[in-house]
Amino acid sequence: MSLNTVLKPEAKKTNGTVQQTINSAHNQHTLNGSVTLHGVGLHSGQAVTMTLRPANPGHGIRFQRVDLPEKPIIKADVDYVTDTSRGTTLEYNGTKVSTIEHVLAALVGMGIDNTLIELDGVEVPILDGSAGPIIDALESVGTQEQEAKRIVYAIDTNIHYYDPVKNVDMLAVPSSEYQITTLIDFNSPVLGTQHATLKHISEFKSEIAPCRTFCFLHELEYLLDNNLIKGGDLSNAIVVVDKAVTQSELDHLAKVFNKNNIEVKQEGILNNVQMHFPNEPARHKLLDVVGDLALIGHPIRAHIIASRPGHASNVEFARKIKAFIKKNKHLSDVPHYDPNLPAIYDITHIEKSLPHKFPFLLVDKIIELSDNHVVGIKNVTFNEHFFQGHFPGNPVMPGVLQIEALAQTGGILALNNYTDPENYDTYFLKIDKVKFKQRVLPGDTLILKLELMNPIRRGICEMRGTVYVGNKLVTEAELVAQILRKDKK
Repeated sequence: MSLNTVLKPEAKKTNGTVQQTINSAHNQHTLNGSVTLHGVGLHSGQAVTMTLRPANPGHGIRFQRVDLPEKPIIKADVDYVTDTSRGTTLEYNGTKVSTIEHVLAALVGMGIDNTLIELDGVEVPILDGSAGPIIDALESVGTQEQEAKRIVYAIDTNIHYYDPVKNVDMLAVPSSEYQITTLIDFNSPVLGTQHATLKHISEFKSEIAPCRTFCFLHELEYLLDNNLIKGGDLSNAIVVVDKAVTQSELDHLAKVFNKNNIEVKQEGILNNVQMHFPNEPARHKLLDVVGDLALIGHPIRAHIIASRPGHASNVEFARKIKAFIKKNKHLSDVPHYDPNLPAIYDITHIEKSLPHKFPFLLVDKIIELSDNHVVGIKNVTFNEHFFQGHFPGNPVMPGVLQIEALAQTGGILALNNYTDPENYDTYFLKIDKVKFKQRVLPGDTLILKLELMNPIRRGICEMRGTVYVGNKLVTEAELVAQILRKDKK
């Protein structure tokens, strides 16, 4: 059971792993400019202004209460959810932000990773009860690709959540796309059983975003009687009438909402709105799932199947998925090695690029190479020369040679930008934070991964190196090397 970093939708899952590939189309994104929306909070009734601003890579989605002293910021994270009774509420150090699910869903639907959401009140404006107006606002400024890769976590095993009290069942199953299916069943003769499906996030704008929140008439009456929807308006919710209602009750509602006339349509819906889809309630439940699962804090790749979901169950499910990611996150760094795939550099090319020769060339091939990382392969056999004198009868690959193999692989990365790498050498300046976690034995295949810690400047190359056998980390170190031209030493 593992969790894998996915950077390319075409990557195929093999034996529980997914090949890691860097693709600029899957970099992080932010807004191309700031955009502001005005409205009222559904429950607070307060006028509120919401401004979404661009943010740096890695910032994530954060809310800022600009109406409070010191303008505190709350990260959109499931760890900060404190209330799900009438929407999803975040709280951190006494500062609250509520009814956040629609704006989060819109951001996910638009593929926006980083933004700062400024609010001058406690509640996100309800607008028309959907994510549609927010999508329109985001599209008015557009998105901007950033120079940072977007990490998507592919769930490769089923994750299940069940609430026996509310009879809520939620399941995440492996999938090549982020998909969601919702089913609602309120035992209502009006709604009946409905389901909705989002097959690809690109469909969110047209198929899910316009779908408005809904409630039953008896729920509306309770909320009105207890002054719990001060910002409620019949234009921002679908009201389902699943019981007999008198004319005097309808007249009372018309007075409360300042309407000339309120009546029940034949389908059992108040005449406040026109339905966008026959299954609009199920689609809105799907919208809420998208928004609440954004609180995981990481984009995921899975098919979410949710029966009778609500904010409380969505949040608990998000917590369960986040815990799974945290537990298995270290496995996402393990490069995938498929010996059937052709190498980027074979041994002939490596021998021409590096000054090392037999018996001291310790890299057999390069399987990944970008401007900031490299992955090499070293097959360890009993015929290695060093096994003759290193622990005879108990062959263990020397740790210093594992570091040397890392350094040689890093040399390929360091010299990759040179058209004549054979005219340069790389030399150690420093080796730091070395840890040997597992023995390396004959028959093991070393997966050697190096990543630049900083851009190469003045020939100085700082790299973080890791060595894996299968999905087990066996060695790690930080290496600093200097690149020198051979004729200028």
